[in-house]
Amino acid sequence: MRKKKPEKRYHIPDPKFGDVLVTKFVNNLMERGKKSTAYTIFYDALTLVEKKLPESNGHEIWKKALQNVMPGVEVRSRRVGGATFQVPSEVRPERKSALGMKWLINYARRRNEKSMQEKLAAEIIAASKGEGASVKKKDDTHRMAEANKAFSHFRF
Repeated sequence: MRKKKPEKRYHIPDPKFGDVLVTKFVNNLMERGKKSTAYTIFYDALTLVEKKLPESNGHEIWKKALQNVMPGVEVRSRRVGGATFQVPSEVRPERKSALGMKWLINYARRRNEKSMQEKLAAEIIAASKGEGASVKKKDDTHRMAEANKAFSHFRF
């Protein structure tokens, strides 16, 4: 191996909650470098979540939703002797949260509500209850891994 591993980048905690995970989420949510807009969308979505679910903390609901969306296993393509197998493998913690965030945001964008704040709030509420498209995506990923358990001896 010639190249050294790239150094790990560290994120600054967000201003409201002091949470690095929120910063990463907002960075995923951001489009065209408009970070302040992304923060506004995120914080407004959490406010909407608190309005829709009284006596609840929006930040805690969001964390629970993210936990429900994070996959434990995934399938990776592995070529063995001319055939390509879908090999199930464990997901690293950083990748887990990255996939969870991407799925939560992507499926929020596909929803039918009026604004992005409403879409994100609705997806967060659905995911925290263990339903919604992003949780379905996680379940499908787990199901794929379970179906291809026979090829787990081809692990990398």
